[in-house]
Amino acid sequence: MTDVSARLADATDQPILERLWLLFRHDMSEFNSALPNPDGTFRSEWLHAALTQADWAPYLLTSGASPVGLAFVRSLTAPTRVLNSFFVVRGARRSGIGLRAVHEVLAKHPGPWEVAFQESNVAAVAFWRRVATEIAGDAWTEERRPVAGRPDLPPDTWITFDAPADAQR
Repeated sequence: MTDVSARLADATDQPILERLWLLFRHDMSEFNSALPNPDGTFRSEWLHAALTQADWAPYLLTSGASPVGLAFVRSLTAPTRVLNSFFVVRGARRSGIGLRAVHEVLAKHPGPWEVAFQESNVAAVAFWRRVATEIAGDAWTEERRPVAGRPDLPPDTWITFDAPADAQR
């Protein structure tokens, strides 16, 4: 089984996170119909917030020396933390890396959590329901909420659960 590490990113990781962000937003464009900006990039306000705002924590996911994904946590000082963005590169998917990485991130911030995903993203639906069940058993909820400022999109699905301090596996 491949090792994975979720470590808090620092300023030297910004170029890697920017590249991973482009891959993530490209993957997500299948579900939200987002097209690239004229310069070939995608919206990046969450990337910028994760790297600059105190209430966010950007994590770089690595396997050995290779970057394999990212995880952005927001609302660190709120009663409920939000896993704002979570991405694993295609070459590392279905290997258990994503599951191990999310457990590691959740363990760093125990307590109530929310995670949003698109119902049309079948892989995400299965993944996040599995995560919630592994972390909280049957003590998690799921609801659909409109996407803020985007009435043209179907509602996001939100999963809510509590992560104990020992959520890492």
